[in-house]
Amino acid sequence: MSVGSVQAAEKIVPPPDTVEKLAWLTGCWLVDGAEPGTGEQWSTAAGGTILGASRTVKGGKTTEFEFVQIRITEPGQLAYIVQPSGKAPVIFNLLRQDKPREFIFANLDNDFPSRIIYRHDSDRILHASITGTLKGKFTTIDFPMTRTHCDAVSNERAR
Repeated sequence: MSVGSVQAAEKIVPPPDTVEKLAWLTGCWLVDGAEPGTGEQWSTAAGGTILGASRTVKGGKTTEFEFVQIRITEPGQLAYIVQPSGKAPVIFNLLRQDKPREFIFANLDNDFPSRIIYRHDSDRILHASITGTLKGKFTTIDFPMTRTHCDAVSNERAR
């Protein structure tokens, strides 16, 4: 089966009742093996929305950042809406929920990424990944993360 026919066969699923099903994202997550400060921070669910921000630090400087909303959109679809490094927002609708703590969002019109996956393995371990076509080749980039206190980066700099 070709990638195109697999994508065509996948259906968007009905959203969960509320964004609270993703409440386990709340807090701060550092990307394992990356420079200090590289990771994600997620708000608590309120008003039907979870807000997030991510930052990539290389050579002691922020090289990339994203602002994210997870919310139910007007058509009633749970969506991951990302605005990368000040660019226009891109909407990824919930494609499927494989387990209570694994969510796959997709925008098959977006080359890279076309899918964003969040899997919560334990209270302290999160696996995020992005997949899609990058430079003509199907690519997956993994972001293993560990929960931290949100003031951990500030405390590191104070030392």
